[in-house]
Amino acid sequence: MSLATPLLLILALLRMPLFVVIAASAMLGFYSEDVDLAVISIEIYRLTDMSVLLAIPLFTFAGYLLGESQASTRLVNITNSLLGWMPGGLAIVAIFACAMFTAFTGASGITIIALGALLYPALKQSGYSEKFNLGLLTSSGSLGLLFAPSLPLILYGVVAQQMNLDEPIGIDQLFLAGIFPGLLMLVMLGAYSMMQPGITGPDNNFDSKQAVDALLAAKWEIPLPILVLGGIYGGYFAVSEAAAVTALYVLIVEVFILREIKLKYLPVVMRDSMVLVGGIMIIIGASLASTNYLIDAEIPTQLFEWIQLHIDDRITFLILLNLFLLVLGMMLDIFSALVIFVPIILPIAVGYDIHPVHLGIIFLANMQLGYFTPPVGMNLFIASYRFDKPVMTLYQATIPFFLILLVAVLIITYWPALSLSLPGL
Repeated sequence: MSLATPLLLILALLRMPLFVVIAASAMLGFYSEDVDLAVISIEIYRLTDMSVLLAIPLFTFAGYLLGESQASTRLVNITNSLLGWMPGGLAIVAIFACAMFTAFTGASGITIIALGALLYPALKQSGYSEKFNLGLLTSSGSLGLLFAPSLPLILYGVVAQQMNLDEPIGIDQLFLAGIFPGLLMLVMLGAYSMMQPGITGPDNNFDSKQAVDALLAAKWEIPLPILVLGGIYGGYFAVSEAAAVTALYVLIVEVFILREIKLKYLPVVMRDSMVLVGGIMIIIGASLASTNYLIDAEIPTQLFEWIQLHIDDRITFLILLNLFLLVLGMMLDIFSALVIFVPIILPIAVGYDIHPVHLGIIFLANMQLGYFTPPVGMNLFIASYRFDKPVMTLYQATIPFFLILLVAVLIITYWPALSLSLPGL
């Protein structure tokens, strides 16, 4: 294995697909231990036995359908009618709309592109400063990853379930665990928005007729959260079944009832969504083999023993974990980070008495922040392209939002009850 690390670095520098690098690491590991490489094929085949993985393509397809329809416009209208009258109302609308849209589409870049076209000119017209608008939309683009049915939440649960932990992790537990931490982030950003000088709603009065009209216009989208969460926690659906019902419901509504997606365009949406799913699945398959090798070679155990020699307490470990995850969020997309690093970090965190569900929320909260952390956060470049602004302008604009959400991440990290109270019920 002495040549393994240099070879893997060369593959990464040559920009080989991520699953190739992961699979190569597993092959080199098993080969060095004289284990038949057929074990890798067996691990990939195990994907067929994981019924919860059905949720990923189904929720992804539903998210892409919503992204191609006018659902984003209706979402903005309904939040504006309910919240727009408040001080800082339109900014709060942007925060909540972005969070809900990201939760269902599972991709922050799509949120910036889809909702930016609606919200950026509206915020500008309402008198918000250019710097505030850019910072708000860039940072809000990654909000929502902690809310069901976020794909990263599902993926973390899938990866964690392969670790043979003493305490099993359910996807439904993660859905509940993300609610309070996600709301904390929204409330903190909303409070900052309300402090912007001289910014109020259109006429600072709640318009009941406008609210009713917006609710009626969004009557087909409003049942979606109830369908997903109510079905799962009411005991009517498993997570995979809820995903199937959601995909069918969105397909019928957007294609056959509202007809915002033409039937002839449906294969294009299917292809685009399944390209993403295919990438996720092949990475998961390769990472299962890599995880199996890590466990067999007791690498997490060895790392834990080494870390224990240098880090005595849980608090210090969590500080270093936050720093590591923040950098990770800048460098890697969230799906890659989950399948590569969760198998390594999770056993170590459990050794420091960190609950696996709490670790999942810490992981995703940091990754959410990393999306717009300078200098290479992905959303900074997406927003730069979408709003036609220099990246340096985005760096400056996001600083206040970064600091606010950093405080939120620290609260989430050091207050476990915020994440664990609902699953505990």
